[in-house]
Amino acid sequence: MSENRTEVVALTRRLVSIPSYEDETAAGDAIEKWLRTETDADVTRDRHGNVVARRGTGATSLALVGHHDVVEPDASQVASSGTTEKGDTKYAVGERDGRLYGRGTADMKGSLAAAMLAFRDADPAGELVFASFVGEEQGGVGARAAIEDGFAPDYAVVGEGSTNYAGEDQTDIVVAHRGRRGSTITARGAAAHASEPGTGENAVYRACDAVSTVRGLDAPDATVLGRTLTGSVVVTEIDGGSAWNVVPETCTVTVDERTVPSERAHLERVEEIDGVEWAIDQDLPPMACDEAAFADAALAAADAAQTATPERVTKPHATDAGWLAAAGTTCVVAGASEPGEAHTANESVSVEALARCRRLYQSLAERWPSR
Repeated sequence: MSENRTEVVALTRRLVSIPSYEDETAAGDAIEKWLRTETDADVTRDRHGNVVARRGTGATSLALVGHHDVVEPDASQVASSGTTEKGDTKYAVGERDGRLYGRGTADMKGSLAAAMLAFRDADPAGELVFASFVGEEQGGVGARAAIEDGFAPDYAVVGEGSTNYAGEDQTDIVVAHRGRRGSTITARGAAAHASEPGTGENAVYRACDAVSTVRGLDAPDATVLGRTLTGSVVVTEIDGGSAWNVVPETCTVTVDERTVPSERAHLERVEEIDGVEWAIDQDLPPMACDEAAFADAALAAADAAQTATPERVTKPHATDAGWLAAAGTTCVVAGASEPGEAHTANESVSVEALARCRRLYQSLAERWPSR
């Protein structure tokens, strides 16, 4: 195994073994310690737990961005023996057939390790920033807090998955991704005995009218740098009624909307129905790369890092790139994770994809901004 692969495998295994589902402190500690030991960067740990490092000079900054929290591990992903320095049970990490297995290998400690090594080794063309956020799996908590505190790189490559999107055994460049707006429709009526339904107002009927309105809405789409991103809107839950013989006075409907840049489905139209209210519960922003030259530079770096021919692609999932883009950072997404790997009991990542991402990140850091 080449030194490139050996280092990224070792660092990925180390990060993955550290539990970071409910408490991300130990993972942040390890990242911070590694950066202070392995680099000459200015390393900070903010009050939220985010780890940020900076090296190089220049008027333009490029950030390599990831997160060190994970979703809850499957029982099989918790080691049967071994503990961390804090006494926590380590997460299991396995390797076979050119892949690393374990919670966080794909989402996204593998790409995080690749970014750390690229950050260390690059001869940056401008100011190079490394950032690992907390709370990405909870809606971008760390990224939002960092942005509120002034984190504002000019450009960023976010290391979420972009491998095998346009073809097998290649890492592509995501120029746009969908967001997610979760909302609740509440229909209110008046309770009555079911034997005299006319004396009440059936909230379920009003909710059904609202559902019909949702079904009739067009899901918007957007075109970003030649790639089309299509949204969706779907009712996912409905809950109403209190007893078999009572006309229901309330009924709630949950709506999952996958949003695209600059467009939203017109869900507010349900409020035209008597007794119906609509409230947004979560709004994770979509991302669109707003500078073709940066997307081209990222694609060139990806091309230089592999024998396959990468492409510009779109991504169906929200990432921290949405928060950064909304705050004014020009973003792309590029990482080792493949579709269907994240959050699974058999989560894994290709060792070759990790080495490829390390080369991609370093190449981009050395070519952007253009010298």
